[in-house]
Amino acid sequence: MKDDNLLVSLCLVFAPLSLMAIGGGSSILGELQYSVVDSRHWLTNKAFLDMFAISRVAPGPGTLIVTLMGWHLAGWAGAIVATIAIFAPSSLLVVVIAHFWHSRPNAAWQGAMVYGLAPLAAGLVLSSVIALLSNARGGWIAWSVAIAIAVAARKVRLGPLTLMIIGSVAFCGLLRAAG
Repeated sequence: MKDDNLLVSLCLVFAPLSLMAIGGGSSILGELQYSVVDSRHWLTNKAFLDMFAISRVAPGPGTLIVTLMGWHLAGWAGAIVATIAIFAPSSLLVVVIAHFWHSRPNAAWQGAMVYGLAPLAAGLVLSSVIALLSNARGGWIAWSVAIAIAVAARKVRLGPLTLMIIGSVAFCGLLRAAG
């Protein structure tokens, strides 16, 4: 495939995902993984999970995972195209919605949008979590640690860095103990 075609393909994959990212970048991870791993075969599951991990510890939005993918597939041009494709469509949509939002205060559709999108966003994020954990190394251990960290985040209210350290130590310890 020529580089030009690859750059167009990056746009065609990431731009629609940008518009589906209701609830943030985490909501599209399952579909992103399907698109780049299962459908297009641009990445392996391991490469996807590695890029996911890097994008989570790097500063900035988690959707920068597509910047890593673009760079991996097509160098700097791919990184730039992928980044624009994931951010531009949703940013333009927000500008349009904000215009209508402020020009029609208290419209019925505003309440429906606010309350209707919350469960949709939660469902999309949950779907992404399931997709990531299904392909993560560690099987039941990965699931157990993820659930324990989620509960701890809600009940104990520890900061994300503390939870990352606890989760990492727990995962490595359990994985090692399991053999």
